[in-house]
Amino acid sequence: MEVKKLEMRAKIIKAIREFFWRNKFIETDTPIMVAHPGMEPYLDPFKTQFKNERGETQNMYLITSPEYAMKRLLAGGFKNIFQITHTFRNKEVGATHNPEFAMLEWYRTNADYKDIMCDTENMIFDVCKRVFKKSKIKYQGVEIDLKPPFERLSVASAFKKYAGIDKKTLEDEEALKAIVIKKGYSTSKTIDYSDAFFLIFLNEIERKLGAKKPVFLYDYPLCMAALSKQSKKDKKYAERFELYIAGLELANAFSELIDAKEQRARLEDEQEMRRRLKKEVYSIDEKFISALEYMSESGGIALGVDRLVMLFTDSTKIDDIMFCGEKFIKE
Repeated sequence: MEVKKLEMRAKIIKAIREFFWRNKFIETDTPIMVAHPGMEPYLDPFKTQFKNERGETQNMYLITSPEYAMKRLLAGGFKNIFQITHTFRNKEVGATHNPEFAMLEWYRTNADYKDIMCDTENMIFDVCKRVFKKSKIKYQGVEIDLKPPFERLSVASAFKKYAGIDKKTLEDEEALKAIVIKKGYSTSKTIDYSDAFFLIFLNEIERKLGAKKPVFLYDYPLCMAALSKQSKKDKKYAERFELYIAGLELANAFSELIDAKEQRARLEDEQEMRRRLKKEVYSIDEKFISALEYMSESGGIALGVDRLVMLFTDSTKIDDIMFCGEKFIKE
């Protein structure tokens, strides 16, 4: 823990808030303890228990994201909103992971993921200029230009550029799995498409992204859509992007899915995947599903504040930029 870095953290968060207020966003403050956590199969929420005076109990969870609640606010009439909150994910600890971390999340109505790209690059550039009085940073000896526009790179193009895998092969599950086995990334023939995708992505692509200029990696395969809309141009893909700087994932964004029927089906698929993984299966948040009926077209994003601070302060460990962080057992 370095005082100078923590002072910079405070200034960065202040600049983020000021950017959104200047751009007519309303700051929200939603609960961090909820009855229905996110359903993502590979995330593990922290579980706790509420007990009333009669001794009756109710399972509650610390949020992995404020997304459900913020979308309910959009459905209730809010337009452009943002929130900086603490979120919690169990079993995640390491140089760039902490079980408790700061998340910036914002939503813009009458917008899509391309509009959110513009928000993102403008916000990061604005923070850099206001806090550091420059448009470039140096991270681990490499200069990175934060002046917009950031690079835009489709997932299919990234697989071709960095792994030599063309779009046709990327869309063929058996072909992709064969490549993974041939390269020795896995010896199991029971891996699914997502496993094969990420084995290649993590081994050959991720660390090369955003080396000298931030990059928006966009249009993920539809099976990885999560809460995003199907692409209008190619129905095999979803309108989703992630932001990478210096090989570090900073943000995940969507053109938000507002079809309640489709969203329920996706959550049911995630429930089934959690069963297969022998994880706790949560009930669907019916208030969230109902809210989708009243949502207008929107774009939204979740951005890791701690990782952004790491980049701005040239830090390689998340512990270095957290106030009085707890020490957790590691693998």
